[in-house]
Amino acid sequence: MATNAETPLLEEYVVVAVDHGELPARRSNTGRWSAALFIIGVEVAERFAYYGIASNLISYLTGPLGLSTAVAASNVNAWSGIACLLPVLGAFVADAFIGRYRTIIIASLVYVLGLALLTLSACLLPISTPSEHMARVVSSSPSSLLNLLFFFFSLYMVAVGQSGHKPCVQAFGADQFDEKDPKERRERSSFFNWWYLSMCAGVSLAILVVVYIQEAVSWALGFGIPCVFMVVSLVLFVLGRRKYRYVRRRHEDEINPFTRIGRAFLSPSACSASDVEDGTSLVRLIPVWLTTLTNAIPYAQYMTFFTKQGVTMERTIVPGVKIPPASLQVLMGLLIVIFVPIYDRVLVPVSRYISKDPCGITMLKRIGTGMVLSSLTMVVAAMVESKRLETAKEYGLIDQPETTVPMSIWWLIPQYLMLALAEVFTIVGMQEFFYSQVPTELRSIGLALYLSSLGVGSVLSSLLISVISLATGGDGGNSWFNSNLNRAHLDYFYWLLVVISALGFFVFLIISRSYIYRRVDGV
Repeated sequence: MATNAETPLLEEYVVVAVDHGELPARRSNTGRWSAALFIIGVEVAERFAYYGIASNLISYLTGPLGLSTAVAASNVNAWSGIACLLPVLGAFVADAFIGRYRTIIIASLVYVLGLALLTLSACLLPISTPSEHMARVVSSSPSSLLNLLFFFFSLYMVAVGQSGHKPCVQAFGADQFDEKDPKERRERSSFFNWWYLSMCAGVSLAILVVVYIQEAVSWALGFGIPCVFMVVSLVLFVLGRRKYRYVRRRHEDEINPFTRIGRAFLSPSACSASDVEDGTSLVRLIPVWLTTLTNAIPYAQYMTFFTKQGVTMERTIVPGVKIPPASLQVLMGLLIVIFVPIYDRVLVPVSRYISKDPCGITMLKRIGTGMVLSSLTMVVAAMVESKRLETAKEYGLIDQPETTVPMSIWWLIPQYLMLALAEVFTIVGMQEFFYSQVPTELRSIGLALYLSSLGVGSVLSSLLISVISLATGGDGGNSWFNSNLNRAHLDYFYWLLVVISALGFFVFLIISRSYIYRRVDGV
């Protein structure tokens, strides 16, 4: 038992953390919000860089690179999916070998290199008129194929950089709050809300600034600006190093956490009760993770088909000025920026008082609420697309894809806003859930699990689009994804996603009722 003299020392230091000099971390000058703000700033810059590329990628693929709508959408979803799956590998390297801080530094350097090469690939693309460009694409000349290969090599290097950056930065930020301290544990729950708010601010800024520059000025400049922001992100991260709390390194005689938990599966009788509990907690996550995949498929559509719908619609703000179709994505970020403080400062305290749960509502209830909203979003999207097709038919524009459909792009606002509201519940809930429900040493893996759910969902979306495109006639005829969207049937696709996401929610509901939270987190 600690003596009275030892107790103040225990309260002054964080037991499981060290400072930059690998000395025991003091509560007074390390961690908490003073450190977390640096890390949040890093995330804002990184999300600006990522979405500066991702949010308008389909326009670049169908425009300067000349791919069909279905092929472009499949490529965007495949890249997005792999970018969200690779963090599992990055998290493994961080948790098993070199730690989160070093992984972030290395991944950031790869990230910057990928963005620099992406900018170079846009500079090398010949400037041509639309007719000259289409002729070059159809001819499949060696130079155009080389440009295409170089572009995709650069794009996937960005995905590799994100693989170490994304899971580790957020886990490193949450590490700044000691879960054994009641006050810091509550602050950690707020951290996930404010993290997501700040991230969406970076996304919104990218959509407002970068997308406009890409459409109105230059794709090369539009890719170069995110590269500069990623450099700023790396500098900011290094500047805060003396304020951070670092997870204490394992001694050479300590067992790797993956080995320790693996033994619990192979020989439970030879392991401690805590090892077995850690192993079973990971197994309990599998069915929850599987059901979240059905929510990730609808989420994958806003950067592809939502944007392509907007291209066909009336986008004039004032005479001579048109809004880039991808810019509507900024509404999602703005709603999240507005709603997260309301959720954190009003809804959580009220629900905390009613339910007596320190987090307000349980993490699984929060995820389930978002899944319902996601399904409803697809219902609205299907109805709006049906209206757009009826308008095109009414005005005789079925075979005139280059003519603007006389229907305002503002019709798309409800589906963007509803998807943003679903994000506040589902995505933030998944972040906190997968972070808190894994063993302490595997927190990067926990966040990688949440990202991998989005990644697999994007890959499944890509596969679904490819299969449906082949089954319904390729890029012509009655294909659901005809490049002439006035002959396509995105509304059918959205209704299919309503069915898939609704089925996933009902399975999730059954699983969540029997889920047992890890006791270490006090839930």
